[in-house]
Amino acid sequence: MQKILIILTTLLLVSACAHKIEVQQGNLVTLDKVSQLSLGMKQQQVRFLLGTPLLQDPFHKDRWDYFYSLADGGALKTQRRVSLYFSSGRLIRIEKKGDIPATEAEAIAEKARE
Repeated sequence: MQKILIILTTLLLVSACAHKIEVQQGNLVTLDKVSQLSLGMKQQQVRFLLGTPLLQDPFHKDRWDYFYSLADGGALKTQRRVSLYFSSGRLIRIEKKGDIPATEAEAIAEKARE
C-alpha cells in the first residue's frame, strides 16, 4: 500500500511540473486607444485613457512606459511597448514598439489563436 502511495505521489508531482502556465503581464494598450492620444494632452487625460503606466522611471519622470508581454511556459510569445514623453505635464511624443492590436476584440482573438 505504501509503494502505491509513493508511486501516485511521484506521478502527481511529475505531471504538475509538466504543466506550464501562461503569464500575461502589463497594460493591454490598443491602437484604438493610442489613436485617441493627441500631442499636448495633460498627463491626467492620458492616465484616464490608458490607465496607470506599468513603468514610471524615477530618473525620467517625463516618460511613461506601457509594457505588455505574454509568455507561455517560459517562452515569450508577445511583447509590446508604448512610451509616452511629457514636457511641463503635456504629451510631446509617442513611441510604439511591437505589433499593437487595433482593438481589444482583436487582442482577445489574437490571444485565443496563440
